[in-house]
Amino acid sequence: MKTHKLVTTEADIVYDVRGPLPTADGRPPLFMIAQPMDASGFSTLASYFPDRTVITYDPRGLGRSIRKDGQVENAPTVQAGDVHAVIQALGVGSVEMFASSGGAVTALALVVAYPNDVTCLVAHEPPLLTVLPDAQAAERARAGVRDAYEAKGSGAGMAAFIAMTSWRGEFTDDYFARPAPDPAQYGMTTEDDGSRNDPLLSDRSSAVTSYRPDFDALAVAPTRIVIAVGEESMGTVTGRASVATAELLGQQPTVFPSHHGGFMGAESGYPGQPEAFARKLRDVFNKDN
Repeated sequence: MKTHKLVTTEADIVYDVRGPLPTADGRPPLFMIAQPMDASGFSTLASYFPDRTVITYDPRGLGRSIRKDGQVENAPTVQAGDVHAVIQALGVGSVEMFASSGGAVTALALVVAYPNDVTCLVAHEPPLLTVLPDAQAAERARAGVRDAYEAKGSGAGMAAFIAMTSWRGEFTDDYFARPAPDPAQYGMTTEDDGSRNDPLLSDRSSAVTSYRPDFDALAVAPTRIVIAVGEESMGTVTGRASVATAELLGQQPTVFPSHHGGFMGAESGYPGQPEAFARKLRDVFNKDN
């Protein structure tokens, strides 16, 4: 693996290349992105593609990529520009892409802005609250996570986040009537270290969940778009958002093994089924070849 730094006026973007460029098999490189996760979360999944040249990167302001723009918001359109710049720096044309969570939102923004960058996109559980039938209630639930974090710190915020993302079905009055979850029940600390800059729990990533793709532009893009959902995520907010996004693209979501982080292994505190996930991902990409 070789690590590179793309220096721009707004950020220093660090990315990793596993394998040769140009690729040994003549296929486009496989670019894996997420948000707010950085490249380290793809170490297990990438290991199941030893025959492919795999690209990973740290989004600006996360991991090794340093922001210089004076901003803290994680905006999909801005991150799409960074991903486009990395693809250009590779110098080998378009890529295939696996994008998860906030990275899937960035990837959809990338296809809208730069439709020739990606030949095939597997967008795994994009948390697009805007496409849900209960979008207003979902936004209220997300705001509740932020409020818990702002009031009591990371333990309370993460407990609220787990409660939100594990809720099945629409966010009804029953959801909002529940007492605030206790961080201790999830094995988390109740102490507050005073920090309020977590990209998952603060408002720094609200632009991700509030983004609504240009579905007309996606429909005419040359990119083959596959919306993926974990079998264990059905009924949860990211599962429902995946189904709704797929429907707006005139398709059914493709079901993958495990949960929202189902591609992750021992590097995660909540590992999924990475080997089975990788097999499914390979099958989806191979349909184009």
